[in-house]
Amino acid sequence: MSFFQMGLSDFFKNPSKKAFGAQILKWVSTKCCSFAECGNPLAEDHIAHQLKDGPFISGSESPESTLSITVVGASGDLAKKKIFPALFALFYEDWLPENFTVCGYARTKMTDEELREMISTTLTCRIDKSANCGDKMDQFLKRCFYHSGQYSSEEHFAELDKKLKEKEGGKLANRLFYLSIPPNIFVDAVRCASLRASSASGWTRIIVEKPFGRDSESSGELTKSLKKYLNEDQIFRIDHYLGKELVENLSVLRFSNLVFEPLWSRNYIRNVQFIFSEDFGTEGRGGYFDNYGIIRDIMQNHLLQILALFAMETPVSLDAEDIRNEKVKVLRSMKPLQLEDAIVGQYKGHSKGGKSYPAYTDDPTVPKGSITPTFAAAALFINNARWDGVPFLMKAGKALHTRRAEIRVQFRHVPGNLYKRTFGTDLDKATNELVLRVQPDEAIYLKINNKVPGLGMRLDRSDLNLLYKARYAREIPDAYERLLLDAIEGERRLFIRSDELDAAWALFTPFLKELEEKKIVPELYPYGSRGPVGAHYLAAKHNVRWGDLSGEEL
Repeated sequence: MSFFQMGLSDFFKNPSKKAFGAQILKWVSTKCCSFAECGNPLAEDHIAHQLKDGPFISGSESPESTLSITVVGASGDLAKKKIFPALFALFYEDWLPENFTVCGYARTKMTDEELREMISTTLTCRIDKSANCGDKMDQFLKRCFYHSGQYSSEEHFAELDKKLKEKEGGKLANRLFYLSIPPNIFVDAVRCASLRASSASGWTRIIVEKPFGRDSESSGELTKSLKKYLNEDQIFRIDHYLGKELVENLSVLRFSNLVFEPLWSRNYIRNVQFIFSEDFGTEGRGGYFDNYGIIRDIMQNHLLQILALFAMETPVSLDAEDIRNEKVKVLRSMKPLQLEDAIVGQYKGHSKGGKSYPAYTDDPTVPKGSITPTFAAAALFINNARWDGVPFLMKAGKALHTRRAEIRVQFRHVPGNLYKRTFGTDLDKATNELVLRVQPDEAIYLKINNKVPGLGMRLDRSDLNLLYKARYAREIPDAYERLLLDAIEGERRLFIRSDELDAAWALFTPFLKELEEKKIVPELYPYGSRGPVGAHYLAAKHNVRWGDLSGEEL
C-alpha cells in the first residue's frame, strides 16, 4: 500500500476529520495527474509536503487566528489587475482562512467604499461556479479596507497597525505585506512595516516584486538593507513566471516520467531554447522600461529562473531549500554571458496593412536617442558533467510578430539514420523536439517522425500533443494565485533566495556593464517582425535553428 493510500485510510478513520473528505478529494485532483501518480516517490513526497502544513487552510486554521493581507501600493495597476483578483480567486475557491482581511495601503486619498468600487471592476469568478459569483464578491469586498499613508512614514504605518489590530480582534495575528511599489521605496516601506506594523503574536512576511536591483552591486545593497529589518525567511522575492502552470509542470514532466529523465542530458539534447515575445511595445511605460531594458526585465529573472529549474539535478526532496539548493548549483556552474554570445535590438516604426506602428523612441516617455534594447538573444553554457557543451539559448523581445513564452528542447540527430535520404540534407527536419508552451494556450507537444499512410515511403513530422484547454475542463489559475497561496502557507519553493539572486546577477552584470560602457547600438527591427537578423546569426554560430521560426506550430 502506498503512502497516499495509507494516508487517506488513516485520515478517514478519524471521525473528527471526516467532514473534510470531499475537500481532500478535490485537493488531490488538483495536485496529482492521476491516483496512479502517487506511487511515484517524488509525487508522494510532494503530497506529503503539502499535507505537512495542511492544504485546507479554511478548515485546519485555528479559529483563534487571523490573516491580514496588506497590499502596499494598492492604487497601482499591478494591484488592481493582478493582486486583488488573485486574492478574490483564492477566496472564491475556499483557499483562504476563515478569518482574514485585505487592506489596501497607498498615498492616494480613498475611502473603504472607493477601494471596493475600484477593485470590483477587475474581479472575476471561475466559469464553472458562476452561479454564486455575486454573493462571493460581496463577501470578499466586505473584508477589504483602505488606509492612506506615506510609504516612508513610521507614524502612518503605526496607524495602519492600529487599524489591523481592530480587525484582528485580539486573535493570533499573521500578517502578509505585498509591496506593489517602485523599487526605490522598498526599503522605506519595509522599515516602516517591520518597525511599526509587524505582528506581535504571529508571523510577518513581505512579498517583494522585481526588479531586485539593476546589477550585482545594487541587488546586494538592496538585500543588505532588507535584512536590517527582516530575516531571509520573511522575504518572499516573487517572480510570477515561476507560478505559471507549465513551469510548475516542468519538474513533474521530467522527474515522474521515465521516458524523459534518462534523456535529460548532453548525451541526447542538442540545445535548449527559452523564448519570450510580446506583440506590443512599451506603450506609455517607456519611462520604467528604459531604465531597465529587456535583459533586466525578462532574461535575468524570468528566463534564467526557468533555465535553472530545467537544468537542475534531482533534488533530495521537494522541500523548498532542497530545490533552491539545486538551482543555485546550476547558476554557479554557468559561464558569465559574453558580448560575443549575445545580440541586442530595438524596434523601429513600421507600416503594415495601412496601419502605422511607432518606433520605441516615438514613445513620449522614452528619452530621444535611447539605445535601450527592446530585444535580446543570448547563448549561455553550463559547465558541469550533465550539460557541458549544450547551448542554452534565450530570446526575448517586444513588438514582435506574436505573443508567446515557451521552452523548446531540440534533441540530437539519430546516429546512422536509416531514413536519412528521405530528409535530404536538412537533417534538422528529422530532429525530435519537445515544446512546453507556457502562454498563451498552454500545451506540451513532442515532434516526432512517422510514415504517411500509403504504399510509398514518405515521412512526415507530426505532433504528440497535450493541449490543456482540450484535456482539462478547469480554468488554469493565474500565477499570482499560486504564489500568494504559497506565501500564506510559508512555502518558499517558488520564491527566490538571496544567494540565488546573487548568482543570477553574477552571470549578467559584466555583460550589462560592457554593453552600457561601450554604448552598443542595438540592431533595429520593424515593429511586428520576427526580430533582428542578428539573432539568426547568433543561433547559426552555435549550430542551432530557432524552433519558433519553423512555421510548424501547433
